[in-house]
Amino acid sequence: MKILLHSCCGPCLSGSYPILVEDFPEAFITAFWHNPNIHPYIEYLERFKSFLKTAKILNLSVLSGDTAYGLGIYIKALEGDYSRKRCAKCYEMRLMATAKAAVAHGFDAFTTTLLISPYQNHKLIHEVGDKIAKEHNLKYIAADFSSGFSHSKDFALEHDIYRQKYCGCIFSEHDRYSMSKKHKVPMQSDALLEASEF
Repeated sequence: MKILLHSCCGPCLSGSYPILVEDFPEAFITAFWHNPNIHPYIEYLERFKSFLKTAKILNLSVLSGDTAYGLGIYIKALEGDYSRKRCAKCYEMRLMATAKAAVAHGFDAFTTTLLISPYQNHKLIHEVGDKIAKEHNLKYIAADFSSGFSHSKDFALEHDIYRQKYCGCIFSEHDRYSMSKKHKVPMQSDALLEASEF
């Protein structure tokens, strides 16, 4: 079996890949990059570099979808709905690209490293993955990579791999920091305007 492993970043790849190998020891596994949901641009570059560095350490073959910075594509795909419903569209965009690449390159199945994170909606990912797999005559592997989450953090520390602080999109960055008292700016808007004049 040939499996295409959609990868959101280096650390998640490092924790997911060993589990996938254990579950499918005879499979040929390739890591796949397609993440137009990651913003801003510097963040996108950091995660892409972490993906490539991790794949090299793991001696893992890589395949890329569209590697251009995808802010415009992502915003357009949301069609003006920036609520939590955006997550379903985000999963769909990335898994659809993974499935299309799998078909184009002769893979039998696909899955995603998103399934390692305790912060992702695994049920929704499985629903989207199953639907897309049926549309493309592929097998979607509803993996459980959660046991590799701790390892992914250790791997990142050991190999100096960049670890992100939020999910990916500019809205998740806002959510991440707006909910933290530590990052709240203790000024009113008028004070901010005055400060910006200096």
